[in-house]
Amino acid sequence: MNYQLEMDKILESLDSKKRLLLHACCAPCSSYVLEYLTNYFDITILYYNPNIYPKEEFDKRFEELTKLIKELPHSNSIELIEGRYDYNDFLNIAKGREHIPEGGERCFKCYELRMREAAEYAKNNNYDYFTTTLSISPYKNSNKLNEIGELLEKELGIKYLYADFKKKNGYKRSIELSKEYNLYRQDYCGCIYSKKND
Repeated sequence: MNYQLEMDKILESLDSKKRLLLHACCAPCSSYVLEYLTNYFDITILYYNPNIYPKEEFDKRFEELTKLIKELPHSNSIELIEGRYDYNDFLNIAKGREHIPEGGERCFKCYELRMREAAEYAKNNNYDYFTTTLSISPYKNSNKLNEIGELLEKELGIKYLYADFKKKNGYKRSIELSKEYNLYRQDYCGCIYSKKND
């Protein structure tokens, strides 16, 4: 499935402004996504990333996201929520998968952990859609992300916005915006295992 085309179909079908709960991992990945989607939605960003290690890194990425939202022009509202941080949430899903290479089953469980939190928040707070910025990265498996989103939609009854944000030069644009807004670009995904691999 071409997830970019699926998203375009959804966006074209919108007959009024909707509310989107956007899971975000960092400012650079959020930059293009916000630039693109703010034309269609009032957006609430949920920064829920218990995988990020150490806590100082988690805080730094949140500060950069706060800075970006203040500086990035947007036609509709953007709100930011700092999700809870408990590194044990991540360690619990990583248990037994510590030695799996980056991009494998441990990462898929991490996607699900974070996307489930976003889907549940969206469901409980009457959002129209939820999605994640994660598919903008060339290192993330867009097929798996969208499969998880679809499963959560069916399980929880909250619409998932299909996406592959790296398409249409999305990743390239995120790099341009990161330079334009002087954003901190981390050199590892977030967890202690990705840090060790760098």
